[in-house]
Amino acid sequence: NRLASKDDIQGIVGAFLHSAFATAGPWLFTVIALAIITLLYGGESGNIELLTFRGIIVYNFSFSLVMSAPIFMIMTRYLADQIHVKDVTSAPSVMMETMILTFLLQLPVAIFFYGYYFNLPIELRLVGFANMFLIAATWLLAVFMTALKDYTAVTWAYIIGLAVGIVFAYFFDHYGALGMLLGFSIGLAIIVFWLAARILAEYPYRLTKTFALKPYFQRYWELALAGFFYNAAIWVDKWIMWFAPEATLLPSNIRFYPEYDSAMFLATMTLVPAFALFVFNVETQFFHHYRRFYTNILEHASLKRIRHFHAKINESIYEGARNLIFMQGVVCLLAILLAPQILEAINTFFMQLGIFRLGVLGAFFHALLLFETIILQYFDCRKSIMWTYAYFFLSNTFFTIFVMVAYGFEFYGYGYFLSAMSSFVLGAYVLFRHVRILPYHAFLTNNNSVKLKTATTATDRHHEVWI
Repeated sequence: NRLASKDDIQGIVGAFLHSAFATAGPWLFTVIALAIITLLYGGESGNIELLTFRGIIVYNFSFSLVMSAPIFMIMTRYLADQIHVKDVTSAPSVMMETMILTFLLQLPVAIFFYGYYFNLPIELRLVGFANMFLIAATWLLAVFMTALKDYTAVTWAYIIGLAVGIVFAYFFDHYGALGMLLGFSIGLAIIVFWLAARILAEYPYRLTKTFALKPYFQRYWELALAGFFYNAAIWVDKWIMWFAPEATLLPSNIRFYPEYDSAMFLATMTLVPAFALFVFNVETQFFHHYRRFYTNILEHASLKRIRHFHAKINESIYEGARNLIFMQGVVCLLAILLAPQILEAINTFFMQLGIFRLGVLGAFFHALLLFETIILQYFDCRKSIMWTYAYFFLSNTFFTIFVMVAYGFEFYGYGYFLSAMSSFVLGAYVLFRHVRILPYHAFLTNNNSVKLKTATTATDRHHEVWI
């Protein structure tokens, strides 16, 4: 808001930059670092070495994200509640607790891959093992910093970490996959320690032994499942395609499909500009009306005034949707039309052209789905979000197996596209159905006092029947 209020190019660009890193920092770091390292140093390292490096990053990135997603979803809700009551004294303790919990969940996966499944030299196993935990830590810390609104620290951490990672990958390039992975991990380590230091410096409170998140896992289990389903939905088509006939099996036993993965990663990069715009609009426009709506309810304002801000919320949602459709539509159209030039510029095979274009179309609907579900999260529609993301996961699995794999190469990319499009339709129905009668939900279905009274009445009736 402060940057946007400058009303100049520098302020707007700064706001969009912070939005991009706040929403997709670890993902942007990984995709950009992989692309630059591949372009600059791939030829010197040999094809097998480069594929091994990319395979390790893809495995670590995907499984660390899916495993840590339930934890950082619950953690974000906890931090939001603490910020709302103006008590963040537990922030350092929660950071340590979630880090330990995430590492414990990652440990069996890391041991399986680097202790048993992969056939790698011992030093590469150790660096890959550490890299998985570093990536998992970035997911948690980035969300932590975003929830606490420290966007500047997030942005600079990723910019400096990215630069250092690429430089060290250059100096260690003669060691092959080990050198590239080591350089990449050093950049990640800088991000992790930078963000952790900022959190501890900003909130210098004493650590406690109480596991504050335990009741939140019981109360907000829908958020944990929603986080798992959403992030698994993003990756499930890649996991399945690793077993396609065209997939690559390296001597190290790393199995993946570089052509499909690269085309899809590049396609999902088109999400960043539009999603940065969306977060910018949410933080500076929608949230203002959202807060005024609920503040007026808490202050017992007149029904006319409450309806006024209900209308403002509707306007801001429609305006945000219109801007997002326009922005994402333009990016999508340009990416499809310029696809041959884009793939040629990054030395990518033209056999990936169809996959890339379908991935871009899928990203268009993916962006709209994110818009819908994030707005729903503001209204605490946890079960609706969980079921929408569960459908996203199951539909991507279904379309990938029964359309892409079943019909062959010509249909590669249709699974993600069809899943994202149908999930968007489902999300749109849920969102507009809820927002249309928002005052009713605010006073009844999402009113904690009403829920408590209903539960108490039901308990009393049960007791009377029992007697």
